[in-house]
Amino acid sequence: MEMKGKLGVYLSKIKNESGEYEVLQLLEKSLDTNNPEKGEIPIKLLGFGEISLVFEILSEKTKNLAFKRLPIFDSEEQVEKHIKGYSEYNRLLNDDLHIEVPPSDAAWVYADKKKKKISLYCIQDKISQPDSIGNKIIHKVGIEEIKKLILIILRETKKVWKFNKDNIDKGIQIGLDGQISNWALKEFDENDPHVQIDSKLVYIDTSTPMYRINGEDAMEGILFLKSAPSFMRWILKLFFLDEVLDRYYDWRLVTIDLIANFHKEQLAEMIPDLLNVVNEFFASEATEFNIKPITLKEIDKYYKNDKMIWVIFQNFRRFDRFLKTKIFRKKYDFYLPDKIKR
Repeated sequence: MEMKGKLGVYLSKIKNESGEYEVLQLLEKSLDTNNPEKGEIPIKLLGFGEISLVFEILSEKTKNLAFKRLPIFDSEEQVEKHIKGYSEYNRLLNDDLHIEVPPSDAAWVYADKKKKKISLYCIQDKISQPDSIGNKIIHKVGIEEIKKLILIILRETKKVWKFNKDNIDKGIQIGLDGQISNWALKEFDENDPHVQIDSKLVYIDTSTPMYRINGEDAMEGILFLKSAPSFMRWILKLFFLDEVLDRYYDWRLVTIDLIANFHKEQLAEMIPDLLNVVNEFFASEATEFNIKPITLKEIDKYYKNDKMIWVIFQNFRRFDRFLKTKIFRKKYDFYLPDKIKR
């Protein structure tokens, strides 16, 4: 049920005297995904993903920890495989690629009395300065410093594709979601915000183990369709699953996604300048990868398609939540944020 964290203390903070994760079990029992901060266990919402909830448990023992909840597993075998992949992904990034990641642990509990659902909790050090995360930084500094931030991120992501290139004969391939919100700047001063060209980054989104061995994914991609309404899953699996997973192994597409996200951040006017940084980087510091220049037209088209897919998907999820909670009086397992401005 667990993996040893680098600090070796996380799980001891949430175990009771019998060695059970009582606080997580009570959290699962009382969690209302519509109002997650109003359950029996006091929590503070820190963020969210498309299928996950990121929060702090408000107690002295856990006040410096961030918990990411993934309620997508059907069996012990599935969740243990994911934990093994999660542990190895963290090790690969930190030790082999020298991309710094937060110390981490993981624990799981049954989410229902019949023991047919399992929720996994990935645990990390909480970022001490929330404004040091990339999508917050870009709203606090000017274009010249944002250009530096993008260049630093590109240099970090290069480590992934250099590793893949060097290890192609070993059948090992690593993927990465390089979105701006997945990076935190070390030694960032919220009161005097600046980005230096030699600033150091921490990659914080490690709960999805993106690596392949001889073409086989460490994670079961089909599990990440669990957040989709049941009537949509076969369509998503048939037409979108492989495409969505494959793009995290394509450096050019990862970069397009990184820059296109500035539309979502309401900073589209910066995209042309950032594209200049990207294309200059590929032409000067990554010539051996033969990556063709990215165009503004590609960025706009990518974001338009991505926005359409996510808007439709989230609308279907809200309909699914309505059916489960209001019609069938069942628990809805996933957190759905309010309408996101895109």
